[in-house]
Amino acid sequence: MTHKTLEAKVDQLFAEWDKPDSPGAALAVTRDGEVIYKQGYGTANLEYDIPITPATIFDIASVSKQFAAFAITTLSRGGKLSLDDNIRVHLPDVPDFGSTITIRHLLHHTSGLRDWVQSLVIAGVAMEDVISFKHILKMARHQKSLNFEPGEAYLYSNTGYNLLAEIVERVTGDSFREWTNANIFKPLAMTNSHFHDDHQMILKNRAYSYQVVENGAFKHAVNNTTALGSSSLYSTVEDLAKWILNFDDTQIGEQTVIDQMHQRGVLNNGEQISYALGLSIGEYRGLKTVGHSGSWRGFRSHLIRFPDQKFGVVILCNLDTFNPLSLAEKVADIYLTDVLALVEASEPEKAAEPTEDTKSEPLTPEQLAEFEGDYYTEELDTTYTIAISENGLVAKHIRHDDISLTYADDHFLGNTWFFPKIHFTRDDTGQVTGFRLTGGRVRNLRFEKKTR
Repeated sequence: MTHKTLEAKVDQLFAEWDKPDSPGAALAVTRDGEVIYKQGYGTANLEYDIPITPATIFDIASVSKQFAAFAITTLSRGGKLSLDDNIRVHLPDVPDFGSTITIRHLLHHTSGLRDWVQSLVIAGVAMEDVISFKHILKMARHQKSLNFEPGEAYLYSNTGYNLLAEIVERVTGDSFREWTNANIFKPLAMTNSHFHDDHQMILKNRAYSYQVVENGAFKHAVNNTTALGSSSLYSTVEDLAKWILNFDDTQIGEQTVIDQMHQRGVLNNGEQISYALGLSIGEYRGLKTVGHSGSWRGFRSHLIRFPDQKFGVVILCNLDTFNPLSLAEKVADIYLTDVLALVEASEPEKAAEPTEDTKSEPLTPEQLAEFEGDYYTEELDTTYTIAISENGLVAKHIRHDDISLTYADDHFLGNTWFFPKIHFTRDDTGQVTGFRLTGGRVRNLRFEKKTR
């Protein structure tokens, strides 16, 4: 099949967004050491009708993590730090939780540190607010307990990668932006890439991000975040193609650094996880894959490599309903038809056994009245008021809509993603003393009931 035929098939995948009144995507495909296709689809800025090109700059969100991991691994090879260092050697202002958190725990998301995204929303921060690197570090310094013992579990934590960026700064004396510019982006001629440490900075050729609203319209998803290390790398598909090619033909980083980045994490019980150092190791249709996805505001991104085939795809999008992983796999289907393993049609999944509905008896007004009051968490310096409503309880916060709480067995379930489940706590006399919030990437966040 000719290149033109393949490219036409790829273009068809993006056809529904490739119009002037829609956000879209940029794509680059690499194979055997070179870029074999790059293209832009749709619009970077709907207010000024600016089209997306392969040189359009996107916030690539969590695809950024592999660059932080490269920085740390490089410094480790240079003897500036060890992956088994206690992070408090470099960050003495992080609390002592009674258990050692190592740099390796941060890299593999096994530290037990709470994720800043959910934590800050619990505290009343809106996603379109200015969320600065300093703000995130301050939250980490105020954390009172861990989600779990370090190494006991894998639970994705952006906070851990922000601390890695701060370790780079402490160890080198350079800002994270300066170090990555000098040691990654400049040597690889990634001239349109930088870690965004100033949300007010004017940046030419950037894409704005959008969310779908009713009737297929769009709204601007404002992005004021500078979450260095975990996110906030601004780049293009052209630049990221150079990064992909560096894995096979290292212009920067010794081969030992590249190899180390692919080593999957191991939990305390010996179980190996799929997450390596800023990279997820997996497979697609029988072929080994190495990749990472990203999602922030309206930006969606995916970078995937098929190392044995020396094939890679990077897709950067500026609309929240995009699924760049699915699109990247479809691009691979087009280019790798000759090598993709034949897969038998998977057996249909068995229907789940019906489970008995074990809804709890509703609590009486007298029982509900015990929970009323103001609850404060020092960790996030924020207060929720629990009050009785028509349907049970409601949690009120100065910056959020009221959260309905439904009783289920021995706990209450909230109707929003960041406030999913709370267990009320009592003292020896049975008086309600507080609650613990658990769910998502935050576990056992303690709130104390204020005495009036």
